[in-house]
Amino acid sequence: MKLKRFFTGLAAVALVSSLVGCGSSNSSASSGEKTGGSQEAYPQKQIELIVPFAAGGGTDSVARAFADSANKVLPQPIGVVNKTGGGGAVGMSEGSKAKPDGYKVTLVTVEMTTLPPLGLATFKSDDFKPVARLNADPAAITIKADAPWNTIEEFLDYAKQNPGKVRIGNSGTGAIWHLAATALEQKVGTKFNHIPFDGANPAVTALLGGHIEAVSVSPAEVAAQIDAGKLKMLAVMADDRIEKFKDVPTLKEKEIDLSIGTWRGLAVPKETTDDVVAVLKDAAKKVTEDKAFTDVLEKMNLGVSYADDATFKEVIQRDSELFTKLVTDLGLKK
Repeated sequence: MKLKRFFTGLAAVALVSSLVGCGSSNSSASSGEKTGGSQEAYPQKQIELIVPFAAGGGTDSVARAFADSANKVLPQPIGVVNKTGGGGAVGMSEGSKAKPDGYKVTLVTVEMTTLPPLGLATFKSDDFKPVARLNADPAAITIKADAPWNTIEEFLDYAKQNPGKVRIGNSGTGAIWHLAATALEQKVGTKFNHIPFDGANPAVTALLGGHIEAVSVSPAEVAAQIDAGKLKMLAVMADDRIEKFKDVPTLKEKEIDLSIGTWRGLAVPKETTDDVVAVLKDAAKKVTEDKAFTDVLEKMNLGVSYADDATFKEVIQRDSELFTKLVTDLGLKK
């Protein structure tokens, strides 16, 4: 009898131990569901920031300044990786096809809206989910300081009276500054002689040498020559005047409804979840308010221009439509 009671008690102990063990296991599983796998608080490891242009350039400088400031607000570091080629197509293509977990982010540029209609990219702008815009710079019409035109009206009136005579330098056929000048001539009803160069700097050099009458590049790319008194800016293609050149009017002030330029921002593959985007968007907002970041851009005469994911998406959609039309009008659409 005693032996029977002993085994009965032993079985009861085993049962209790088993139930306690199951409870512990379930508790661990529950905890794991909260902190492990896809439910982990993002980010849990280093984030790779793809830069689709070479080290040392403006886009690379913006990316590295962003990473330095973001490392102050994110729990994990950001590593910048340059993936060059195809005028930005190689890096942005890789970014669009990355695993949508937030650990591979792309610093996209306006070329994400110009390369696809040109047939120079395997991705489309809607293959990305926008996170935030960091920087934006308008196109600007700049001429030599001793040129006969002192206002944008005088310049455009001359162009209308002499179609095809005014030579405007750009950074390459189909590039953003070429498309900006094309958009302007369509808006005002004239015809420029578009002269392509291998980048903005050679175009500015040609202007200084008197080989062309104007350039349509960004203010940052002519700021030093304007400060030296060698060039003068007639107008910017922006919604508002820019801080460094407060005396230069916008085209909209002259009743020419045109706002066009370049920008840089963060984007992730379109399947990325909203919670990941929210973390990156919040970090981007804080970065654009960080003096260390703004000082880097100011030194390069680049405009800090934060836009959240919804606003940035609108910008991308607008530019995609605009540039697709311009590329088609130029006969460059593939």
